Amino acid sequence: MRQSIGEVFLTKRASAFKDGWQVGGLMKAYRVTGTAPFGSQRQPFSYDVPAADNVAAAEHVYSTLGSRHRIKRRSITVESINEIDPRTSTEPSVLHHFRDEIAAKGGTVAPVAEEE
Repeated sequence: MRQSIGEVFLTKRASAFKDGWQVGGLMKAYRVTGTAPFGSQRQPFSYDVPAADNVAAAEHVYSTLGSRHRIKRRSITVESINEIDPRTSTEPSVLHHFRDEIAAKGGTVAPVAEEE
């Protein structure tokens, strides 16, 4: 059920943990890949994030890298932003956000590595 208030959409989400209206629209899972300076070298990175669109996914990665590693936005090179199936991700934030959808489709597709 969706209700519009101006430009903001409120979505009624059926869940065991979050009841009530949720601000925002439908979100998708994105994989953002690129390179950034970690220490004295530029190293590749790959983040899976839930976002409304690819611009929001890139902003989330800029924000995360900036806050965790103190990297400036201009030094981060984003090479690709692809929409992915949430079941193929191992990122906890993606699995948590799409838990109802993943359960309805029969579980994750990504192999779970066991600790030895």
